[in-house]
Amino acid sequence: MFKHHKGIIRSTMSGNTFGTLFTVTNFGESHGPAIGCVIDGCPPGMPLSVEDIQWDLDRRRPGTSRHVTQRQEPDQVEILSGVYEGVTTGTPIGLLIRNTDQRSKDYANIAQSFRPGHADYAYWYKYGVRDPRGGGRSSARLTAPTVAAGAVAKKWLKSQFGTEFRACMTQLGELPIGFEDWSHVPHNPFFAPVSDVQQLESYMDALRKAGDSCGARIHVQATGMPVGLGQPLYDKLDADIAYAMMGLNAVKGVEIGAGFASVAQRGTVHGDSLSPEGFRSNNAGGVLGGISTGQNLEVSIAIKPTSSILSPRESIDTLGHSTEVITKGRHDPCVGIRAAPIAEALLALVVMDHALRNRAQCGDVSLPLAPIPASAQD
Repeated sequence: MFKHHKGIIRSTMSGNTFGTLFTVTNFGESHGPAIGCVIDGCPPGMPLSVEDIQWDLDRRRPGTSRHVTQRQEPDQVEILSGVYEGVTTGTPIGLLIRNTDQRSKDYANIAQSFRPGHADYAYWYKYGVRDPRGGGRSSARLTAPTVAAGAVAKKWLKSQFGTEFRACMTQLGELPIGFEDWSHVPHNPFFAPVSDVQQLESYMDALRKAGDSCGARIHVQATGMPVGLGQPLYDKLDADIAYAMMGLNAVKGVEIGAGFASVAQRGTVHGDSLSPEGFRSNNAGGVLGGISTGQNLEVSIAIKPTSSILSPRESIDTLGHSTEVITKGRHDPCVGIRAAPIAEALLALVVMDHALRNRAQCGDVSLPLAPIPASAQD
């Protein structure tokens, strides 16, 4: 089945390709020989090396602390195509990440049953077959190619506009995390913007001992944003951000700017006043009418508890019989712990795609009024 969208013939059947002009096609399974992606639409002439991509992959990589899955994957990326003599050629960029530490025997006991809260049942019912090894195609392992593609988008956006992306954890399970400073984020395993994470460490140790899991809240931000990205009516920038974030495994909620807090705000508070010096606030999260204002993009996502846990739970098997499920293997008690670089990558992919679309349509638009400064509060 195909549909026509803005002059582009797009398949509606696979769901494995993201983007309109800057497209990313993701492939592979958790326990297959490799995972990866093909990026199409990257402008030519941009310097690109493995090192440009590997830094973000290392931030997402499993096995980096006792609080995440102990699967030991180096996640070394290989550039297969689209780069010649160190620069992009404008042709498809093929990226490959080999799987080296699969332990498929851990999933033998759930091959014929369904983990509550997991995609097992939906995949089996839709396709009539599923790969139970590590969740197969529905595994969070498939976020690694997304992070790799996001690194490419980040580099181009920084070179063109000075746009940069960062994310942090603002809540772990029931524990809200106050904001101290962005400088703390790289120095603890939780991507938390605080200097002391002892409470978070103790919380996760108790959770793992109990054989349970928890969710998390992640805040992601884009700074140095250009003005004018996004299109009415159904391709609004914030709509595409929400679409992208909901494509991340385990995400159950997305907020832009003030988000649900805007329900309790008055119009006199929520509306971001403008002045010659800049916006007075950023309740809109950097988007008005679906179009970027040049302020920071402010996005928060809610991530549900991990479905693969050691605690026994009631379920059924493929014959419809009652059974009990206990998931062995190496799993993240909180998948949100490694979600910060993934959220950054997804936001970068959306901004990259909209930047190219805006350049194609409005690249020659000029106005007598210079863009209003973002805000002193940014």
